[in-house]
Formats: sequence, C-alpha cells, structure tokens
Amino acid sequence: MVSGENLRLFDFTLFGSTHGEVVGRGTTRCGAPNLPRLAAYPTRRERTPAEMSIIAQFLRHPLRTGAVAASSARLARAMTENIGIETASLVVELGPGTGAITDAILPRMMPNARLVLVELNPALAARMAARYADPRVQVVQGSAADLVELVAPGTVDVVVSGLPWTVMPASVQGKILGAVDEALRPDGQFTTFAYLHAARTPLARQFVTKLDGLFGSLERGSTVWSNLPPARVLRAGLPRARQTPVD
Repeated sequence: MVSGENLRLFDFTLFGSTHGEVVGRGTTRCGAPNLPRLAAYPTRRERTPAEMSIIAQFLRHPLRTGAVAASSARLARAMTENIGIETASLVVELGPGTGAITDAILPRMMPNARLVLVELNPALAARMAARYADPRVQVVQGSAADLVELVAPGTVDVVVSGLPWTVMPASVQGKILGAVDEALRPDGQFTTFAYLHAARTPLARQFVTKLDGLFGSLERGSTVWSNLPPARVLRAGLPRARQTPVD
C-alpha cells in the first residue's frame, strides 16, 4: 500500500514502445512479461476490460488508483480540446489509468511529438505499456511528484492530469502541482478535472487555491454530466515558475 505521505516509494520503470524489453533507471535490460492487450470496446454497452481493470485496481489499491470508473469519452474530449495538443512537441499525461484520456490525446498529436504517461499503479502502467505500440508513447511507472526528474524543466507544452486530487493529502497536491509548474514551458497548458460531488470538500478547495497561486490563468469549464461521477474540467495556463520577472 502506498503511503500518502511518501509517493517516492516506487522507483521509476520506463517502458519503451518496444514490447520486448523494460528499461529502468540503469542500463540493465531484461525481457518483459507477455502482457495481454486490451480487448476492443464492444458495440453494446457492457463493462469493458479497461473498466473491469480499473475497478479491480481501485479495490486492491484505492490510494494508488483513486477512481472507481474510467473517464468517459465525453470528458476525455472536453479535457483535450483547445489546449494546444495539436501543435505540442511534448505532452505529459499524469495518471492515465486504462487510457481513456490517452485515446483522446493521441489522435490530436503531431507525428513527431512525444507523449509521456506517468502512472503510479504498477499493474496499470504495465497494461498501458502493452497496449500502446505507438512510438510517440513512453510509459513511466512512478510518481507524478517526480515529473521534473523525467523531463527537463520548462520543456513540456501540455500536461493533462487524471489524478484524484481530492483523495491526496494537501502536501502531496502541492508537490505534484509544483512539479507540473516547473516542467511546463512559459506558455504551457495544464488541464485536469474535479468530480462535482467533491467540489466543496476542503481538499478540493485547497487544490483550486493552489492552482490560482501557481498559474496566471484558470478557467473552469462546463460540467460533463454524462461522466460517472459527473466532473468539471479545469484549465490553467501561464505557469508562474516559468514567467520572466518584470523589472
């Protein structure tokens, strides 16, 4: 079980786009296990393998997973619209889970762009690495709080987050948002969502206050009622850590 006070418990494991190997922090290489690909989504509405996977992981590790259902396609579209993914060179997704939002990001990306997926849950990270053979994609099993150890500061164009902010201690919220702020370019964009039922909780309010303090602009989008549970998109821009001081 992950300690809420220490998200650095897990070392990074970088899964390359080639399924035959797993590359860690050092130079050691070893054969990756045969991991099943996700089945195609059925035409009639029943629980998909992705949904079953995230439910199972939530029941086993609620602090690592944080959501009982995958984000809906409508929420994924709302989160990836009008944030510059189409012209971005480097996109980061925090907490991709089973890939619901990833599936909305990839079609918008340029052929030569990079997408780094940072997933804390080892089982979900391995599943994502098996699912995406796209050479633009890298899957990292590790903490979002360590983002600036994965990418150079000030180089990320867009950060998309599916993290469960309202189940994190305030100190962890601050560490992750600070890392996002440092990783983004001066004109970078950050987008995430908040579940409507938790919007008035103290942790949710603290999260929005932190966003206001770290970014020069904050936009609250409309509520996606069809998502389970309903959620509102939040978009933030002009990260203050990358702004040039004015004399």
